[in-house]
Formats: sequence, structure tokens, C-alpha cells
Amino acid sequence: MRSRSIFYWIIVGLVIALAVNIFQRYSVQRRLATCQPRTVEPRGDLANYEKATIDIFNNAAPSVVYIFTENAVRGFFGDREVRQGAGSGFLWDDLGHVVTNFHVIEGAQRIQVRMNDGKPMEATYVGGSRDYDLAVIRLRDPPADIRPIPVGSSSDLKVGQAVFAIGNPFGLSRTLTTGVISALNRRLPTTAGREVVGVIQTDAAINPGNSGGPLIDSAGRLIGVNTAIISGSGSSAGIGFAVPADVVNRVVPQLIAKGKMPRPGIGIQALSEEDGASLGVVGVVIDRVLPNSSADKAGLKGIDYRHRVLGDVILAIDGQQVTNIVELVRIMQKYDIGQTMILTVKRGDKVRKVKVVTMDIS
Repeated sequence: MRSRSIFYWIIVGLVIALAVNIFQRYSVQRRLATCQPRTVEPRGDLANYEKATIDIFNNAAPSVVYIFTENAVRGFFGDREVRQGAGSGFLWDDLGHVVTNFHVIEGAQRIQVRMNDGKPMEATYVGGSRDYDLAVIRLRDPPADIRPIPVGSSSDLKVGQAVFAIGNPFGLSRTLTTGVISALNRRLPTTAGREVVGVIQTDAAINPGNSGGPLIDSAGRLIGVNTAIISGSGSSAGIGFAVPADVVNRVVPQLIAKGKMPRPGIGIQALSEEDGASLGVVGVVIDRVLPNSSADKAGLKGIDYRHRVLGDVILAIDGQQVTNIVELVRIMQKYDIGQTMILTVKRGDKVRKVKVVTMDIS
């Protein structure tokens, strides 16, 4: 009798639970059937910094372009393959010149540029410099409404200053990222084995495809050309670099006029820093002097390997101390071709001053 009573109440409980479940589902479905869009809360005015950022992007974006390249290469089995590349650039003048990184268009046999309207246009190579990782291409049929980007100065930049990068990371056109200047006067190695000095470091996200795009200040002016990131994955890790605008403004006119950037030098080959250090020498050891070069005419001497005797060691240029090759190159980059510099050199135990005229060694 007791077992029947327990069974009875179990059945009753199950029936009640089922009824409650059915009622809840019905209630939910009924509410969903009558659900209406919620009332939209008024946004109000954008913050001033948001308005400023929007204006900066709207003004600069028409000057930024998407660059596509094609290059025919030999495949694994010797067959011909077309390798495609992409990057960013920006309009330099109303003649249709576009500035980008050298590594973006290096070796390209066909270059196309996508403008603000999304229409691809053919472009031709004008000139480039591996030393600065900068290049100039030119639109074959530039439109009449070209908007060159305003150019600023990089000499008065401050760490903490707001910056804006526009480019085409991972093929996503006209992407804006923001950040600050993280550091100044960094050194950036190039594929030519030299270094760009005065490089801007920023935490604005720079990813593959951003290369060649502009780094802009809060006034909407070009202050650098985005060129590299430090990341094991190849994606932004908060450390990006840009060639400073003052370097760009010095190199680009030369590329347009001559197709290359003259490389100031004196016609020497220097001993590596490791070999110089092993000799216990402070300064740049001249390994070899090129015949008929400025250094040759000034009487500088390299190492006499037959008699195992050191030649000249460069200690300073116009009073600026030189301890390694990087410092030598950095100082020489500030001189124009044909300009005279005074070297402090040491040969044996004697230190002397030597006048040398810079020459183009590119």
C-alpha cells in the first residue's frame, strides 16, 4: 500500500514538472513573438580626440595607396612562376610620384597602384635606395585630383607624441592604427648592410602590408615611412619602426631626379669591428684604399699585409669621435658629395689631420 502511494506521488511530481516546463517554453515563445527592438539611446557628440582622429584619417587617407607587384621567378622544377607582393605607399606630388619602401617593389616586373577610388593603375619604377629602404614609383596616367600628403619634420619629435599609421596590413586597405612615439634615434639595419639612423620607434600597430605607408602626426603631416616590425610571429608586437621624414625629404628628391641616392664616402674598405677589436685598436681600421679615390688622393693607407703593418686608423671626423663603422657611416651620411671633411687619423704612434673630399661611392 505504501509503495503505491510513493509511486503515485512520483507520477504527480513528474506531471507537475512537465507542465511547468511546457508553460515556461510557451511563455518564452510568446515573449519572443512580441519582442520589439529596444529604444536606442542618443549617442551625443563624439569626444574631441575622436573628432580629431577622424579628421586626420579623412584628410590623409586619399593620399595613401595600395601597391601590388608581380615578379617572375624560377619555380622548384625550373618552370616560370609569378610571385605577387603587396605593400603601401603615399602620393608625394601632383606629378604622380608615389613613395614606398624599397623592399616592397624590389625586383618587381609589374607594379600596380590602387587609389582612393579603388581603381588599379599601372605604375613604373623611378628610383630606389637599399641604404634607406626607400623607393619612388610613378603613376603612368595620374588623375587630376591627386592629393599629395603634407610633409612635416622629424627633427622636433617628442617621445609620447601621438602618431597615426595608415596602410594596408594583410591586404585590408586603408587601415588606421594609432599610438605614440616610443623612442627616437633608433638604428635600423637595411638589406644593403648599412643602417638608417634617427629612426622612429612607435607602438602604433604595424603589420605586413603596412610597409611603405605614412606615419602621421596629430597635425596630419608625414613624419615617417613605416618600414619594419620586431616580432617573432611577423605580426605587430608593439614595436614598429619608421624612416624619419627628414631623411625621406632628403632622399626622395634625389631618387626622382637621379634614380638613386648618392652614397657619400671617401673610397676605403674598413676592417670589420671584430677584427679591429682583436688588434686592440680603437677607431676604424682602413683595410684597403681604392685606387684614385678621395682617400687615395689624400694619402691614406690601408694594411700592408706583406709586411704585416697597419696603415691608417680613423679616430674622428671633424672632431666627432669614431669608434666603429656604424658611427663612420652615420657621420658621413650628413655630408654632401664634394664636401671637405677633416679626418683625425693615426698611423703607428703618430696622429695627424687629413683633409678628404667626399665622393659618390654608390
